[in-house]
Amino acid sequence: MLRFIKALLRHGGIIMGLCAVLTIAGIIDLRTLPVEPVPDISPKQVMLSVTAPGLPTEEVERLVTLPAETAMAGIPGIVNLRSITRTGLTVLYLQFREDTDIYLDRTLVSQKLDDIRANIFLGNVTFSLGPLATGMGEILSFQLKGANYQLEDLFQIMKWKVIPQLKLVPGVIEVNNNGGAEKTFRVSINNDRMIENHISLSSVYDALDGVNKAVSGNWLDINDEHSNIVGRTLIKDLEDFGNIQVSASQKGSVIHLRDIGEVGFAARPRFGGASRDGKGEIINGVILLQQGASAKATLKNLQEAIPRIQATLPQGVSMDVYYSRAHLTDETIHTVKENLLWGAILVLVVLLVVLGDLRASLVIVSVIPFSLVMAMVGMHYLGISANLLSLGAIDFGMIVDGSLVIVEKVMSARRIEYSDMADLVAHNWTQVVRPVTFAIMIIILVYLPILTLQSVEGRMFRPMGQTVILALIASLLFSLFCIPIIARLCVRVGSHHKDTFFIRFVRKYYTPIFYWCMQNTTKVFGIALIVLVFSGVLATRLGGEFIPQLQEGSLVLNSVRYPSISLDSSLRSVQEIEKVLTSFPDVRTVVSNTGTAIIPTDPQGWEETDTFIYLKPKSEWKTASTQEGLVKAFDEALQKNIIGSTFTWSQPIEMRMHDLLSGVRSQIALSFYGDDVRKLVSLAKQAATLMKTIPGAADVAAREVESNPTLHIDVDRTMTGRLNVDTQEILKTVTALAGYIGPPVSMNGSLIPTQAVFMLQDRDSLDDIRNLAVFNRDGVPVRLSQVTHMTREDTPVSIRHNRGSRQVVVQANVRGRDINSFVVEAQEKIRTQLPLPHGYRVEWGGQFNNMKSALARLEVVVPIAIFLIFCLLIVALGNVALAVLVLVNLPFAATGGIIALYIRGMPFSISASIGFIALFGIAVLNGVVLVSYISYKRQREEKPVLEAIHEAVEDRFRPVMATASVACLGFFPMAFSMSEGGEVEKPLATVVMGGLVSSTALTLLVIPALYARMAKYFKKSL
Repeated sequence: MLRFIKALLRHGGIIMGLCAVLTIAGIIDLRTLPVEPVPDISPKQVMLSVTAPGLPTEEVERLVTLPAETAMAGIPGIVNLRSITRTGLTVLYLQFREDTDIYLDRTLVSQKLDDIRANIFLGNVTFSLGPLATGMGEILSFQLKGANYQLEDLFQIMKWKVIPQLKLVPGVIEVNNNGGAEKTFRVSINNDRMIENHISLSSVYDALDGVNKAVSGNWLDINDEHSNIVGRTLIKDLEDFGNIQVSASQKGSVIHLRDIGEVGFAARPRFGGASRDGKGEIINGVILLQQGASAKATLKNLQEAIPRIQATLPQGVSMDVYYSRAHLTDETIHTVKENLLWGAILVLVVLLVVLGDLRASLVIVSVIPFSLVMAMVGMHYLGISANLLSLGAIDFGMIVDGSLVIVEKVMSARRIEYSDMADLVAHNWTQVVRPVTFAIMIIILVYLPILTLQSVEGRMFRPMGQTVILALIASLLFSLFCIPIIARLCVRVGSHHKDTFFIRFVRKYYTPIFYWCMQNTTKVFGIALIVLVFSGVLATRLGGEFIPQLQEGSLVLNSVRYPSISLDSSLRSVQEIEKVLTSFPDVRTVVSNTGTAIIPTDPQGWEETDTFIYLKPKSEWKTASTQEGLVKAFDEALQKNIIGSTFTWSQPIEMRMHDLLSGVRSQIALSFYGDDVRKLVSLAKQAATLMKTIPGAADVAAREVESNPTLHIDVDRTMTGRLNVDTQEILKTVTALAGYIGPPVSMNGSLIPTQAVFMLQDRDSLDDIRNLAVFNRDGVPVRLSQVTHMTREDTPVSIRHNRGSRQVVVQANVRGRDINSFVVEAQEKIRTQLPLPHGYRVEWGGQFNNMKSALARLEVVVPIAIFLIFCLLIVALGNVALAVLVLVNLPFAATGGIIALYIRGMPFSISASIGFIALFGIAVLNGVVLVSYISYKRQREEKPVLEAIHEAVEDRFRPVMATASVACLGFFPMAFSMSEGGEVEKPLATVVMGGLVSSTALTLLVIPALYARMAKYFKKSL
């Protein structure tokens, strides 16, 4: 080893040059590193939507959902299948294993569509795969404005001019459209005129199907000139549409569309609408990020593309961007940068205070930029985005540990004992290379359990563990190969006798306490045990949550009205909600999406609305100083002014995360499974009533429990046979109540569908519908009521399936207490007060379930990691008893973390558990530094036990304090950050800082006393 390090020092220029090249290349490479506010926790999922216009929920479930689920269930790699069925629509969510290829998954789903079609015996059913985007893919939203344009015209511009251009922007996979309605050529059929002219609906539909067609007549050569031949039935304008021939009357005259009804432009039936700021309906677009693309790069591309697109739009039409994830991304990354910068500065300041040498301190912190850059390069090639969690856990105190030990050892050497500076550095390097390597390996080993996390918690926290490990490996390499070269040139030696003022001040109070502990070992052990038990009691009172709530700067209000409400009434109610919200000075703008968008990523009914509340900067808030205060004020105003709606509060990204966790938009999801929807509804209502009585319950609501009146028109086969009526003619009559959609007409660069529907006067009441004409095979009209049975029944608004079982969900949020204790209390109340019928089961989902899953895995993996650390300690210390002595540090290190969480009022979370993992690594490192030096004094210098302990504590006091101080204060900016996104890092940093206080006290006070006591019983082994 000595020969190796001397050769390294001789070629120092080459080594440092190579290091500089790697750093510069890494910085250049970082320009393409994806940047996100938080990790994308979306599972590998394919969405399939099937539309069957107008079909009631239960019929869609029976005729569409069940065949589709049966066909999809056998696809290789699928791990979960859930669906939501509503009137005229079912959406299937197919989740695949993480190791599958998403493109292959989509191909397999597409191949199964033929099997589904073979088992769905319905006309006018359409299938479409969802976009290749994740659940977190909504990166930008805008309103298409035009002061003198109707909504139908803006819809056409959006569909045929804006969206195609946006989809060409690199990184954009799709643009979802909310609001407005598609323009159609419509004939409104008059029932009386249809009877008068003896025109059946079959004739009308056939006439529409024949428009806008073109056929080839091959070509013709005339006078050596080649001419193509084409025959067309194109529609040029509205007059041309009205002149479409339907049939000839019995008198021989030609009947046109205009003869049996009114012809004009009209809106196509729609599933939803959008509005803004209480000022009426709007057209908006939501841009979806392609899976795997960089949000930051795509947003930059959009920023450049939108002005170009606007220049192509008709005069007076503009794109008004009201939401961009760029703001949240910039704020959270600013928080990370700020924390890392201040962390590095504090580490440098602590080193100056502890070591008292600027040059040595700068040499030590030189490992930081190299480690950070190399870690981020590794992130790039591992597909890890730079976000709040992946970068937030990097503690520069841990990063500099290796270089600190090497430099401190060099500083402590006596120059006179070596031939030159290179000889001094080389000999001292050989003494510490083994413990430094073991120390970093132990810290890396501590982080390995994080890499075993699965599912949502794995996608969220594995990148954090990978990033820290990458940074530690880079720091180890730099410390071993570059720090000696720099230290040879920059570090002054022989300064080990000069304690700084800070060290002298701490020693002054530490020394008498140390001697007292050595003389009163029994009392010391008793005090330590009391503190340990006390922290254990506090731990039971912390409560728990999955991760702290990230303050996004925007809110989402989900409002639900009675299910039979019309779309127009629902939109009017929503605009009243918007007026209440925009009356607050803290609100920048409010945008609402009611019902289902064109791409049904969130299938909702007309009764349900997502209202996005975009807030002004926090410095401009006047109603309250916290987001929780704003929610409380907003909710109170809505409850006072809005009647007939229930409200649930969330945030845009948080809502998506909850939806991905449990299929609902709240923190907690209680699911009931069984066969009978009505029994499930009854159980859900009872459970919601019980949960509302639990302190902390908020926004409790039973989903899918409401019903909607449905008119069933069933064919009377006896009467159809007697009156010679084709059943297909009856179904066409029912279709014309909503509107039959025919082939589109090409006009001005867009396609406009054709539509045939009964006039409102002929379908405005049940009696009107009964009197509609149906023509039999002989061309004789009969009334619809003569050949059908009509009944009104209440049917479910929506039906959920999960793994093939019907599901009804009770959703809830928690305010004013931790989620874990709330769920435990709710579970006990549901278990004791709500007995389940045979064949029915209950399941808890949401954050609680993912926290439970993560902790269950850590409970298995962390002990394995500790055992491996124990084995490494045996190798490093050469003694089992000493390895046990070092591991005693772990539970006492945890006491400080627990007490710090309790003092700050923070519940236990996965973020806090990551803090404990980091804490254990530092605690083990400090324990090894002291215990190994005591053993060195006893074995190499043959000192008595107490003398060896006293000298080791005296000599190792400064490095132990330095290691603990830099690690502790390195987390200080994270622990007390007030910037956006800092909430996620605070528990982690709080645990480490609090734990290092107790761990350092144990290392310097309890471990020496325990070593002395153990030496009496293990004289030979120690």
